[in-house]
Amino acid sequence: MPEGDTVFLAGQRLDEALAGRTLLRAELRHPRLVTNDLTGRTVLGVHPVGKHLFTRFSGGLSLHSHFRMDGAWHLYRPGQKWQRPAHQVRAVLEVEDRFAIGFALHDLELVPTSQEDRLVGHLGPDLLGVDWSDAGAAEAARNLAADPDRELGPALLDQRVMAGVGNLYKAEVCFLLHASPWAPVSSIDPADAVRLARKLLLANAWHPEQSTTGQLGRGRQHWVFERGGKPCRRCGTRIEVATQGDDHRARISYWCPRCQPTPSRSVAGPPDSRR
Repeated sequence: MPEGDTVFLAGQRLDEALAGRTLLRAELRHPRLVTNDLTGRTVLGVHPVGKHLFTRFSGGLSLHSHFRMDGAWHLYRPGQKWQRPAHQVRAVLEVEDRFAIGFALHDLELVPTSQEDRLVGHLGPDLLGVDWSDAGAAEAARNLAADPDRELGPALLDQRVMAGVGNLYKAEVCFLLHASPWAPVSSIDPADAVRLARKLLLANAWHPEQSTTGQLGRGRQHWVFERGGKPCRRCGTRIEVATQGDDHRARISYWCPRCQPTPSRSVAGPPDSRR
């Protein structure tokens, strides 16, 4: 699932291409939206909130989209070949000399701009929000600390705690905190986790490459994420990988068993079967 920085960058690029321009064509190829015609409206801007995007139009309407696992917005010039198949297209927004194509956007909804909060009001503070403040950081830390016995990995992924962290940053934050994803939240300083999550997201917000090590070379961008079976960059121990959780929210976790010792199974711990 895309991380908050990926959605943020998509929002910035869409805003640069569309804001202040009139829609010459607007197709919403979603079963609930096919009868809506936005042609002739002006795009007022594109606003990211965590992993959500709102494209705002004149007349008080907003198009809400969420990438889920495989969704994306692409920008094209006239005549450019689309990089994904036409059957995945869910939205086409055309202005002069630019096309914004929404692929595999399973969550697409047209709402009054005044009611955007209905879709994102449950989210915690947005780590990349333009209104981020010390108060927002403190709120996110309180949200994280509210359930001290909860496993750290799922807590970091909970968008109600703070919006923007995905599986990549979950794994990297845990590593940099020297904490197992299965450790209880009480084992770390929540304020440190919030500061670190925002720092990593912010470092990658304006470019598509996602590095948490400060390096962009192939295979050198991450500490543990997607490095199962490879040596830890700190101590050389083999990186472990396992599924954390047993429902639809289950995610793959990566960790170094030496740098991030896992609590005993009486408190928490990974499954016996590891990949």
